[in-house]
Amino acid sequence: MSEEHTTDTTDTPAAESPAERAAETAAEPVAETGAESGVESGVESSEGEPAPEAPSAASVAEGKPSPAADAPDDEEPIVKEGMNWFVLRVASNKESSVRETLLRKVQIEHMDHLVSRILVPTEKTKTIKGGKQRITETKLYPGYVFVEMRLEEDGRIPQDVFFLIKETTGVGDFVGTAGRPTAMQSHEIEKMLQDSRRPEEEPIIKLSFEKGEHVKITEGPFESYEGTVDDLNPEKGEITVLVTIFGRQAPINLEEWQVAKIDDA
Repeated sequence: MSEEHTTDTTDTPAAESPAERAAETAAEPVAETGAESGVESGVESSEGEPAPEAPSAASVAEGKPSPAADAPDDEEPIVKEGMNWFVLRVASNKESSVRETLLRKVQIEHMDHLVSRILVPTEKTKTIKGGKQRITETKLYPGYVFVEMRLEEDGRIPQDVFFLIKETTGVGDFVGTAGRPTAMQSHEIEKMLQDSRRPEEEPIIKLSFEKGEHVKITEGPFESYEGTVDDLNPEKGEITVLVTIFGRQAPINLEEWQVAKIDDA
């Protein structure tokens, strides 16, 4: 108080009233006690700040998501709160059409609170033939579609969801007992979700040969020659085969489609 009145040292500040002292006391920061800062309970964040309180039972009952479930779209949880992943059998080569139809139905019927994600994991592969690249997309789990949904308390599929799915062309049954599908295990879900992200990556070339393998050339000027795989070049889809010509071994660079395994020749 004395520093605020240095212009006239002869004046003394008037005595503060009880109301003024109370106002100043309320404006001053209050030191946290051990119980208020969380130290007494032993819960503290790494920066020394009190850790956020866990959601109360009331907030859970009101349907408020927990911090773990409230993840951004690009970091979705493995399983959304209150739901689980199930395996749906479908007709062969109908996986993608079933997925698109179900997603459209869920949106039209406003059932996204009962059915969330529907996935068909695929893998893109690149083949090279005659110098031309060809990209194909292969189903990693042919005959199956993965559905994340919410069940009734007794483990049954909600009636509206059941008819929405069963009335879709190409759909079979869920893996499990009748009306009560079996939920996927955590490691199965993690692998399935990882596989579902692969199509976004650069297509890969898979070579079905290994070094040292005995092969036969089926196309080109060295057709019918047999040799041994000496090197692999997945980026170009090529393999190097050691072939014996005039009593000497010579490396021949070939595209994969020009070679066959001896057992397959």
